[in-house]
Amino acid sequence: MGCSIATLLGVVSFINIPVDLMPDIVFPTLSISANYEGVAPEEIETLVTRPLEEAFAAAPEVEEVTSRSTEGRSFIRVRFSFGTNLDEAANELRTRLDRRRPLLPEDMDSPTIFKFDATQFPIMFMAVSADDMDSRQLRHYTEKNLQYRMERVSGVAQFTVRGGLRRQIHVNLDLKKLRALNLSVAEVVRTVRNENLNRPVGPVREGRYEVLMRTDGEFTNTEDILKVSITTRNGVPVYLRDIATVEDTHEDIRYYVSVDGNPAVNMMIYKQSGANTVKVADAVWREVERIHRDYPNIHITTTFDQSSFIRGAISNLRDAALMGAGLAVFVLFFFLRSFSSTAIIGIAIPVSVITTFALMFFTGFTLNIISFGGLALGVGMLVDNSIVVLENIFRHREQGKSLREASLQGSQEVATAITASTLTTIAVFVPVLFIGGIAAQNFQQLAYVVSFSLLCSLAIALTVVPALCARLLSATASEKPRSDLIRAIDRVHRVFEEHYSRNLSWVIEHRKSFVVAAVAVLASTIYLVPFVGVELQPETDEGEVRISLELEPGTHVDVTNTVVQEISESIREKIPEVETISSESGTNPSPFRSSGMNMGSLRLQLVPHAKRKRSAQEVAAQVRTLIRSRPGMIVRTRVSGSFIRRMTSFG
Repeated sequence: MGCSIATLLGVVSFINIPVDLMPDIVFPTLSISANYEGVAPEEIETLVTRPLEEAFAAAPEVEEVTSRSTEGRSFIRVRFSFGTNLDEAANELRTRLDRRRPLLPEDMDSPTIFKFDATQFPIMFMAVSADDMDSRQLRHYTEKNLQYRMERVSGVAQFTVRGGLRRQIHVNLDLKKLRALNLSVAEVVRTVRNENLNRPVGPVREGRYEVLMRTDGEFTNTEDILKVSITTRNGVPVYLRDIATVEDTHEDIRYYVSVDGNPAVNMMIYKQSGANTVKVADAVWREVERIHRDYPNIHITTTFDQSSFIRGAISNLRDAALMGAGLAVFVLFFFLRSFSSTAIIGIAIPVSVITTFALMFFTGFTLNIISFGGLALGVGMLVDNSIVVLENIFRHREQGKSLREASLQGSQEVATAITASTLTTIAVFVPVLFIGGIAAQNFQQLAYVVSFSLLCSLAIALTVVPALCARLLSATASEKPRSDLIRAIDRVHRVFEEHYSRNLSWVIEHRKSFVVAAVAVLASTIYLVPFVGVELQPETDEGEVRISLELEPGTHVDVTNTVVQEISESIREKIPEVETISSESGTNPSPFRSSGMNMGSLRLQLVPHAKRKRSAQEVAAQVRTLIRSRPGMIVRTRVSGSFIRRMTSFG
């Protein structure tokens, strides 16, 4: 019953464990963003960035301060030593920022401080298109009709819209008329701003009731703007229509977004901290299906879905773990030559693994490639203790003892030995618990999962295996009827034993030669160690290649977009593995990326790995040779690899 309770607890935990690509990684970094519109990068560096750097550099536990100053924006990243409490560090930076605030320009926006974590990277990129809408209408429609529906999806923390044209009302003043009437532009702006307000009037008593009143003064159309009274001259009111024209249009184009060469609106989905990436993505797709039913003219497609790669990675690990467990059972049967003995030991694998899920759930772990990889790694070791116990029980059984007596004595004799063996294996993972940095956040889950699964296997070997032996191990080897399969395996064993005996005899007769050969192999292995590459994580093929380019400073966004589209068309013609090409040109709204009208980027989404013969690295190599850098243009191409690399570059 105790084993059943533990198994049931593990099954329930497995159902509720969040699924993600990697463990939750907390970077000891705080970012500060400050906007000062219309100011050149040199002035931003002098007036904003340097004073803030000086204020933050002396904060406790600060290891590095980096900054980026662009037109109208200062972005500073403060990196602390690992283990620093970021909440306390953020409070310290806010205090230092308040002290330095009087030295900053008065008309700039207040700087903002925020943490850098995995939830700041979107889990999905989606492209919205419509058959009967232009770019301005599509952007407006997405913000008013689609955004609130996406934001209410369970697990979605934020929904960001990029691309298209944002609606903007332009008031075009006639400077000659302004001079004739002795009016300033600032006076007109102030008057229009004050007229476009909804203001509370206060309570108004009417009979037995008291009603709260407000003035509804916001403009609803361009005619309302034209009717605004600016001033009076010689007792005659001067309206805005007398000195200006009003145009319902869009903001100045400083940013382009396109998908496969067509203008588009991009939607970026951010998940809540700790949410299940796969479940959030599934919920988003269900909402997309409902949107398609409600608005048939709207088409939403994905250009990046992190859950697809997570599903593939977890599926591969699951298949590897199941295959490993199956091979372990097969090897057990091959050497034990007993169905009952194999069944007894085979129970240790699923029970130990399933019980481990309970530890993962209650400690807040996620089911990711590290934790699942720990389970796959430990599958082969889970049966060692059970084999030792069963073999010792079997030995006592062959001596003529009863099942109960053989089970008790056999398990008691080896209890200390298998406990020491298990603790020795666990001790290998103990140093992992004391390492620091990103490696600790990555591999501590692996150490915990492997260690707990081994402890579970030890408990099962000392309790469940003896109990099952007392029930199922009903005959000794001499008493068991030998089936044709068992006899065939016996013949194979005898052949192996004969070959092993001859080889062992040769080794014993040539001891010196064998030892010299072993030492030579070891020395050659040590010699080859420096030639092995070293990296935190291996290269992964997520089916995505990224290209970033930078033209000459001052290049207009239209020119940048033209170059980006030329590169996109060339890639589309020459590389058949490309499925979708998403491009961005101009001033990026995100504070995390370099921004400027002379910058552009492309994201190449490749077809699934099973449908292409080349890897993403090989495709990226062809892209590098295909793109010819023109004078003054810098092009960078990289494969969207591991999660750590992507998060580091994103920050």
